[in-house]
Formats: sequence, C-alpha cells, structure tokens
Amino acid sequence: MSEQLREALDTLKQTGVRITPQRHAILEFLVESMIHPTADDIYKALEGKFPNMSVATVYNNLRVFREVGLVKELTYGDASSRFDFITTEHYHAICEQCGKIVDFHYPGLDEVEALAAHVTGFNVSHHRMEIYGLCKSCEKKETH
Repeated sequence: MSEQLREALDTLKQTGVRITPQRHAILEFLVESMIHPTADDIYKALEGKFPNMSVATVYNNLRVFREVGLVKELTYGDASSRFDFITTEHYHAICEQCGKIVDFHYPGLDEVEALAAHVTGFNVSHHRMEIYGLCKSCEKKETH
C-alpha cells in the first residue's frame, strides 16, 4: 500500500468515515490514477471487482472524499466532473481535443493570491489556473 493511500485512509478514520471495501477501492484508484477520472471512469474500472456497486455509490463516496479534503472536483464546462486526488497545490494543462489533463506545479504562482488580496482587498481563499492546448498524441495526429 502506498504512503499516500495509507495517509488518506488515516484521514478518513480521523474524520469518522467508515472504510468500506468500495470506499477503499475508489480511493486507491484515485491515488494511483493520474488521469483525473470521472465518476463513470471509476465505476467502469471497478465494476468487475464490485458488480453490485452503482455509479451513485461512486458519486456518494467522491462527495465524502471532497468534504474531508482528499479530492478536488474539477469542472471545465463539459457535462462531467473529473476528480483529482490532492497531493499538493498544482495546476492543469488540458488537451482541447481529447480532454487529457496533466498536472504541473509552478511555485511562482503561489504569490498570485497575496498580490490579488493586496490589490483588490479580497480575502482570497484559493485560485485555479488552466492551460489549454494539444497534447503530444493529438498534435501528432494533426500533423499526419
């Protein structure tokens, strides 16, 4: 078991959330997945292991994980939210063609919140930045 998964399970225990086999599997999938899956992606990946699990079960567990601060729900204007297991603050590069999302970190942007608070007088709670373009796979398809 990875250290991230162990820490996430500890967080659930500390907040009084019961760890069911389905909850454990969903969390493990999120920790190991770098694809920022939708609830449907998670359901499809786990339905063989848990044939009685529904998409609603996946959504309900994702909501619990979001409430305790283990995942972020990413919405980009399309119909389905994607879910990101939170390890550190980071940003996303998004392919406009296939929808692939890749994480990246840029420490210089951490100062943006302080600057925005200073300039606007806002009590800034968080920020989000996305970069859009074509991933290498889609770019290769376009050049051939």
